[in-house]
Amino acid sequence: MGLLSDPVRRRALARLVLRLNAPLCVLSYVAGIAWFLALAFPPLTQRTYMSENAMGSTMVEEQFAAGDRARSLARDFTAHRRKSGALPVAWLERTMRSVGLEVYTQSFSRKLPFPDETHERYMVSGINVYGILRAPRAASTESLVLTVPCGPDSTNSQAVGLMLALAAHFRGQIYWAKDIIFLVTEHDLLGTEAWLEAYHDVNVTGMQSSPLQGRAGAIQAAVALELSSDVVTSLDVVVEGLNGQLPNLDLLNLFQTFCQKGGLLCTLQGKLQPQDWTSIDGPLQSVQTLLLMVLQQASGRPHGAHGLFLRYRVEALTLRGINSFRQYKYDLVAVGKALEGMFRKLNHLLERLHQSFFFYLLPALSRFVSIGLYMPAAGFLLLVLGLKALELWMQLHEAGVGPEEAGKTPGSSPPHPPTQGGEHTGPRQGLDGAETGGPHLPGTTAGLHHPHQLLSGLPTGRQHGACCCRHQALWTPAALHCPAGADEPSSYTPGQLVPVAGASGSTALPGRGLAALPGRTGPGRAGASHLRLPALPAAGSGPLPLLAALLERALLEVTEAARSSPRSLLPRK
Repeated sequence: MGLLSDPVRRRALARLVLRLNAPLCVLSYVAGIAWFLALAFPPLTQRTYMSENAMGSTMVEEQFAAGDRARSLARDFTAHRRKSGALPVAWLERTMRSVGLEVYTQSFSRKLPFPDETHERYMVSGINVYGILRAPRAASTESLVLTVPCGPDSTNSQAVGLMLALAAHFRGQIYWAKDIIFLVTEHDLLGTEAWLEAYHDVNVTGMQSSPLQGRAGAIQAAVALELSSDVVTSLDVVVEGLNGQLPNLDLLNLFQTFCQKGGLLCTLQGKLQPQDWTSIDGPLQSVQTLLLMVLQQASGRPHGAHGLFLRYRVEALTLRGINSFRQYKYDLVAVGKALEGMFRKLNHLLERLHQSFFFYLLPALSRFVSIGLYMPAAGFLLLVLGLKALELWMQLHEAGVGPEEAGKTPGSSPPHPPTQGGEHTGPRQGLDGAETGGPHLPGTTAGLHHPHQLLSGLPTGRQHGACCCRHQALWTPAALHCPAGADEPSSYTPGQLVPVAGASGSTALPGRGLAALPGRTGPGRAGASHLRLPALPAAGSGPLPLLAALLERALLEVTEAARSSPRSLLPRK
């Protein structure tokens, strides 16, 4: 606190910060970039692990083998959609009922804030279709969701066929303890948001939708499926949600575990997992994956239908089938087995996923960077903004100092000119010892506590009634004394030297018309009473002479008060 309260030290600190601001900013920026690039190397990256005990083991036998049925249903869906020009709602309802699901529909509409240039429309309307598989072994208190978004450009027919085939397969099993919802949404994210708002009975975006006729339990987890062809060469997992929100890391670990078990090739940000971490190729690929994930999070928009589930505290991710790596080819059976294993393990959950990380970065699917490791890099980058803001604030503070004070040395500061009426509105600059650390001079007279208020009629820019010690930055009042015979102060003309009484060989101060001095005048009283008091010793003469001078001043003041009004000192009866 002393460093900030002392004006001399504060100015020295300000000059130091202003001089070193640019090097500190460069150093902080370089440190943040270097720390972020170092996150891709194995010493700072950890291997992923399963934190939820209910999903720790993958000793389940996947029995899905309805690949041909999935392809047949996908062809029928494509034909009916091409025929109707929209989502074949009637065909979906009929097919879901045939596999034993409770089928419901929901209509919605949304007025776009900007026109859709492709279709030249302001209003978007559609219908969502969903079926519920009730759990035979438990009450409808919890549920899982498998959703397939269908947009106007991408039909996603293979995903719809696989979802219906999985629904038929799940219907024949008896081990389900949670309801499973199979959802087909129209217009991609608009349909998903309309269904989620109606399911949770909220209206966040102003969507107009019909209420849901059928509900299941609280949604524990959700998986969004997007397939572009019958042949899948790899499954790309998407985790970035709305405003950069991420699902629980255990859900991602569960997907990777079943991909490794089934021999599926899984990618992250469209890139394969590095195999050799000892060479430079592995860390370089990890840096690319890390940068892509950070950029997608910084965009703030959801990169899949799962991103809207995250805002309702539902852990979700999107599985996107890619047909690019020709050396690897998988059919819908392999994808269906991976989904079956994931839903069977999620069926064992006793509570929501909460034990693993929610804030992380992924250089690869098998490695992650926790928040405690990547936050120092963000802190170094944000420190640059703080340093620049501090520099601007100090520059503005220095610009607020007066031109006369700005030209002086830091050790000496002249007194501020008094305002009209004798009031002093500026800082005292060490006159009372509160800021400079000097001794506080208690006194009732204006000349003792504020000597610059004595000569209110004197010109500004000159020191009257106070002397400044430049070395110790202490102000000591020097009282002016008039000769004892000076009954008429007006006899002194402007510019005439006024001798200082009370000491031989004393100097003289230029007068400026003593009638302007405060206090009473008259016979035997030249000016105010405090002008005839002995002057204080210099600041460097020690504390004892200063204390003696203070006591002498106090005694003379009491004596003067007794002479002026002797009755006031008598005790009252």
